[in-house]
Amino acid sequence: MRKMKIRKIPLSSPFIEKDDIKAVTSVLKTRWLSLGPKLREFEELFAKFIGTRYAVAVNSGTSALHLCVKALGIGKGDEVIVAPFSFVASANCALFEGAKPVFVDIESKTFNIDPEKIEEKITKKTKAIVVVDVFGRPAHKEAIKKIAKKHKLKIIEDSAEALGAEYKGRKVGTFGDCGIFAFYPNKQMTTGEGGIIVTNDKKIYELCLSYRNQGRNIKSRWLDHERVGYNYRISDIQCALGVSQLKKIKRILKKRENVAKEYTKRLKKVKGIRTPFSSTKDLKVSWFVYVIQVPERDEFLIKLKKKGVQCSNYFPPIHLTKHYKKEHGHKKGDFPVCEKISKTTLALPFYTHMNKKDMAYVCEQVNDVHKELLKKKSKIKKKKK
Repeated sequence: MRKMKIRKIPLSSPFIEKDDIKAVTSVLKTRWLSLGPKLREFEELFAKFIGTRYAVAVNSGTSALHLCVKALGIGKGDEVIVAPFSFVASANCALFEGAKPVFVDIESKTFNIDPEKIEEKITKKTKAIVVVDVFGRPAHKEAIKKIAKKHKLKIIEDSAEALGAEYKGRKVGTFGDCGIFAFYPNKQMTTGEGGIIVTNDKKIYELCLSYRNQGRNIKSRWLDHERVGYNYRISDIQCALGVSQLKKIKRILKKRENVAKEYTKRLKKVKGIRTPFSSTKDLKVSWFVYVIQVPERDEFLIKLKKKGVQCSNYFPPIHLTKHYKKEHGHKKGDFPVCEKISKTTLALPFYTHMNKKDMAYVCEQVNDVHKELLKKKSKIKKKKK
């Protein structure tokens, strides 16, 4: 029998074309490498695309979340509600200002925060809800907005993974007091490293502009520091890439949707493997990653990697990370739905320019590993009998 040739398929890969490279090099030929015209152009284009009055570009999605928390006046002694199934920055942004992240379990179908479980966690200290659109699938915006309005809470939309996603025809990032997106190389579009805050609130906008740039007063002289701020600036080099990518974002999103459809077509017939939910009438998914659910996930992951298929366990529960267990007293069993889901989720290689040949190889390996593990499980059962 001829031995199968192992191919190496990366987990993600940035989509960079000639026009992107040209856009970056053109900035390098100017004197404006930071706080220049490309920054403003990127912010204006992004606000127009999302549908908000303002946008503030920063050096990461994490920085964007931090500035949202700070601009809303959330601080020591306050509580912020968030789901435990997300990237850790969704919760850490509260810690940066001395506030406490209060976790609410997720829905088993969407992986997003369960609106029906939010109110039981609201106290007099609760100031905001961080609404995460996990894997690019919009959370239940209307239900959460009703709860926030009833209890006079602020909403921060963590749409870092959901650029272009829509809830009932309206883009995510426009439902709360402020929202954020991120542009790490594995995202729908990239600036290398980077993030952005969107809002319709002028006060939030001006505070974020100031905090981004060392607390400088945006209406006064260069070195007029009105408040304690940060160096969360993003360069014009990165913004030039952002402008270039944003101009073709519809094409990028469509290509990623096609990759997701091809995956689903190839994997939906494999019994025992659950493919992700796609768009519906009310919810338009923006494909950040392609996450399946499999039995024996950890063993599944190891075997796939040996076959050259890079994959990852998206996401481990935030509350079970070392810091949150040690400093906040969380333990297994605190959020059972999140923990159950987290044991099964597996992110497959996924990127804008992924070709059918690579997808076919990935799906073939997934199918083979699944069969192998089923046989192993069957043998163990027989031995027990």
